[in-house]
Amino acid sequence: MDRAAPRPHTTPLLLAVGLAHAGGVVAYLPLVTLLLPMRVEALAHLAKIDLLTAAVLVGGVTASVSNILFGWLSDLSVARGGGRRPWVVAGLIALAASYPALVLARNPVELVAAVALAQAAINAVLAPLFAIIAEEVPAARKGLAGGLLALGNPVAAGFSVLLLAASGLSESARFVLVPLAAAALALPLLAMRARTGDPAPPAAQRRDKRDIVIASLARLLVQLACATLGLYLLYYFQTLRPGGRGTAAWVGSVLMLSYLIPLPAALLAGRWSDRLGRRRPFQCVAALVGAAGLAGMAGAVNAWQGAAAFCLFSAGTAVFLSLNTTFAMQLLPRPDRRGRDLGLVNLANTLPAMIGTLLVWQLATPGDFTAVLVAFAALTAAGGLAILAVRESPVPAG
Repeated sequence: MDRAAPRPHTTPLLLAVGLAHAGGVVAYLPLVTLLLPMRVEALAHLAKIDLLTAAVLVGGVTASVSNILFGWLSDLSVARGGGRRPWVVAGLIALAASYPALVLARNPVELVAAVALAQAAINAVLAPLFAIIAEEVPAARKGLAGGLLALGNPVAAGFSVLLLAASGLSESARFVLVPLAAAALALPLLAMRARTGDPAPPAAQRRDKRDIVIASLARLLVQLACATLGLYLLYYFQTLRPGGRGTAAWVGSVLMLSYLIPLPAALLAGRWSDRLGRRRPFQCVAALVGAAGLAGMAGAVNAWQGAAAFCLFSAGTAVFLSLNTTFAMQLLPRPDRRGRDLGLVNLANTLPAMIGTLLVWQLATPGDFTAVLVAFAALTAAGGLAILAVRESPVPAG
């Protein structure tokens, strides 16, 4: 690769990475924000929060273990002269097999088991995918790559809206279309040959674990709201639109808008951070913006105020998470264990779903989410401040 002129060579890779990640988000976002809550309500209307909590907890444990496992397996594949892309393909095949189980579930136990199966398949896709990004995208372009990861949410939200808007689609058809769309978005990256990114630093220059631990803790605090709120967003807006018809469609539209807004901000922040060679200040400000949005949701008195505050929350946290993802890749201590280590870092994505769900269970009721939103706002702000404790080394201008 020509190091003096990386842009012409890396742009197709960056675009393919953004699309593949969008496919991974399509694999789970429609499920957790709309399809799963609707299935839960159909199976256990009076105990919907309890069942949804159980499904999220089991799914979170499965996702945590699966991400580490498949990341480690892809490390072994690379060490033996293979690659990571076959693992992504295997994950997509497993995803296609898992979604029908969600439709066929006829009781709470079957539904929870189907969620666990789907989470294992989703993480079989995502674990090697993030390792590919870590090792193939040069450090000087990782800010822009992080910004492109924000593409996933609007694509997935738009897909969710289309699923709901197509009134002629059966429930089974909606569940079948999700893995097909995920596979289509991953195809450009899968068709590319593996590339060599920045050379691995000598063992003496490798980072210690302190910085990656702090960056992961900051992400965990911000993710408490991000990984949880979408699960209960339908129920939150039901409190602001009592008796309102079409609340599910309303939520889909709000999600679409809230995920479109952050995209240009994430791209701009990512590119700017590449130019400055600094990532921390952008992440801190973005998390504080997200905390302000959560506080606004807590104080909303109607659905329009709640929607505006949710969009602010989404904008701030989407920028934080997209930049934090590639920032963490620069802090990994072992280049030969990227998959495994990113699986451990991924605990900052999966544990919040479990912890945050327990917070909702303790602090919220089907008719009042104020207390838990205030708690989420404080924790998100703490995550933004924590990232400033990471020791950041400048990277070459991209």
